[in-house]
Amino acid sequence: MVYFILTTEKTSAKGLAKLFRDNVWKLHGLPKSIILDKEPQIIAGLMWELNQILGVKSKMLKAFHSQTDRQIERIN
Repeated sequence: MVYFILTTEKTSAKGLAKLFRDNVWKLHGLPKSIILDKEPQIIAGLMWELNQILGVKSKMLKAFHSQTDRQIERIN
């Protein structure tokens, strides 16, 4: 399924997250993948804002980071 949502170049990551929530998530939930033709920083910002809107707690994964369990380190 493809959605084309009109926006402007000045739309922020928070604005994109709201557009996604209002036009896609409410109908289908979270997708398995999202294809955007934008910079990685914009995609990261979009996902951060979407998590904030949906109430998903984001935790950064770094080596020896106290917020993650050691499962990822064991897998690696």
